[in-house]
Amino acid sequence: MTLTCQLDPVLDDELRDGVLALWTDVSNAGGAVGFVPPVTADDVRPDLDRSLAAVEAGQRRLLVGRDEDGRIVATAFLTYNSHRLMAHWLWLYTVMIHPGRQGRGYGRSLMAAVEQAARGFHGIEAIRLTCRGGTGVDMFYATCGYKEVGRVPAAIRVAPGDDRDDIVMLLTL
Repeated sequence: MTLTCQLDPVLDDELRDGVLALWTDVSNAGGAVGFVPPVTADDVRPDLDRSLAAVEAGQRRLLVGRDEDGRIVATAFLTYNSHRLMAHWLWLYTVMIHPGRQGRGYGRSLMAAVEQAARGFHGIEAIRLTCRGGTGVDMFYATCGYKEVGRVPAAIRVAPGDDRDDIVMLLTL
């Protein structure tokens, strides 16, 4: 099974619905993508709308991964820095693989597509991301070449008494 990635897809209703369903499913499976389960599509929609508005405004780029049946099963948002002294690196946000597709190499394929896309952006020298501690995803990113460059202890409150570290990782291109 292969993942086909596309940078800057057409932002039509099919794409919006597909990314919304993915984001909701990933959140409800416990994925660290800005929510704590349970969530509905109505809970996620405002965040999706803001992200897609940033894409439409040219502040972000969207990378979508589709399975062999054309279903959206992966995404990543690449966000340019607006600060003039930091314009040489970009942020990577909302990296998602559908829970039912994990363990098939889709995550590694998506991260390779992210790196390839970033290498094609003029003046970009690194990719920076943050991830929630306690999920193990930092170990996955490390296998993709990212290095931990910072950690803020207990910065993310998942629930009362459940605080997680905010881990900052960097991939130099």
